[in-house]
Amino acid sequence: MFATPEQFAAANKAAVESLLNLANTALASAERVAALNLNTARSVLEDSVSNTKALLGAKDAQEAISVQATLAQPNVEKAVAYSRSVYEISAQTQEEFAKVLEAQFGGFQKQVADLLDKAAKSAPAGSDVAVAAVKSAIAAATSAFDSMNKAAKQVAEITEANVAAATNATVKAVGATATAGKKKAA
Repeated sequence: MFATPEQFAAANKAAVESLLNLANTALASAERVAALNLNTARSVLEDSVSNTKALLGAKDAQEAISVQATLAQPNVEKAVAYSRSVYEISAQTQEEFAKVLEAQFGGFQKQVADLLDKAAKSAPAGSDVAVAAVKSAIAAATSAFDSMNKAAKQVAEITEANVAAATNATVKAVGATATAGKKKAA
């Protein structure tokens, strides 16, 4: 497939660079998730202390119920924000992986096409039918890859819209419940 050692070395270098890019993307994603988890844990601890103090400061049961209702919505909103952040990190990482894989597939496709062109020039008479069949198969594979890629992007967009809708519905429901709890306590 490679005519010279330089082409082989260049192909190996490109493959190593792609793998390093994927590894760096994965590590950056893991670092972002770890930072998010650490910040969330710190926030949860601080909120727990604050919420406990607020509950202990309640003068009677109705005030305690009112305080709990007041605390519910911010906690749900923080949980939703955390989930969104994890989803965004995952989506961005998947997008970066897809870019690298698309570039690799495009490079591989070009190498195969170049190889076929070279083979067709030096092939015996009558082999042009076989070369055309292989080129047709490559074109079909490329079309299938493009279709799968588009479908995956559509699924990601639909999933993102559904997550956003479910998140908004949850926040609204908790808000309505908290409001109803405050009215009952009053």
